[in-house]
Amino acid sequence: MRRAAEPPRPPELPIQLQRVEISALDHDASYLEIELADAALLAQHAKGVTFQAAKLIKIDLPDSRLDHLRVVDSALDSCNLANVQGSSANLTRVTIQTSRLTGIALSEAKLQDVTIRDCRVDLASFGRSRLERVTFADCLLSQTDFLDAQLESVRFHRCDLTRADFRGARLKHCEFRRSDLTALEGVQSLRGAAMEWSDIVEMAGVWAAAVGVEVLDAEC
Repeated sequence: MRRAAEPPRPPELPIQLQRVEISALDHDASYLEIELADAALLAQHAKGVTFQAAKLIKIDLPDSRLDHLRVVDSALDSCNLANVQGSSANLTRVTIQTSRLTGIALSEAKLQDVTIRDCRVDLASFGRSRLERVTFADCLLSQTDFLDAQLESVRFHRCDLTRADFRGARLKHCEFRRSDLTALEGVQSLRGAAMEWSDIVEMAGVWAAAVGVEVLDAEC
């Protein structure tokens, strides 16, 4: 038996935040100790944006390109981040809940102490990224890829990982609990992960297919 993976640390948010209104994101802009709510920021294109000690509530940022985005000690709730391109992003002590991250691309990014809960993260990409103490809970992650990513203490709890792609990924102290791994690509890369026994038994067919074991007809 192995101990559970280390959970993420929560954001360190100040008690009071300044409420602001933002109509557009600028290159290298920094937004510190703010609360931003009900803002439509569609198809933004800005590099080096920083949110630190921030609450973002019901923010629409779909189809935006935000390379080198930095988010620290922040909480996102009910946001739309669909199809955001965030190459080389850095997320540290961040919570994201009840949000849409369909098609988000965080390639070559670093996620540390991040909790993503009750979110759609399908068709997303974390290729060549490093994830450390990250939890996905009750999330849709179908057809999401972790190609060549490094995952340490990453937890997948009650997630739909149907047709997710882990080829080339390296896992250390990761765990899958009550998650659907149907048709998962790169099963061999799950070395270094742990699962509950009931999940292991349920996935027997997947393990057999991964090593080339065929099923015999019942003996007469």
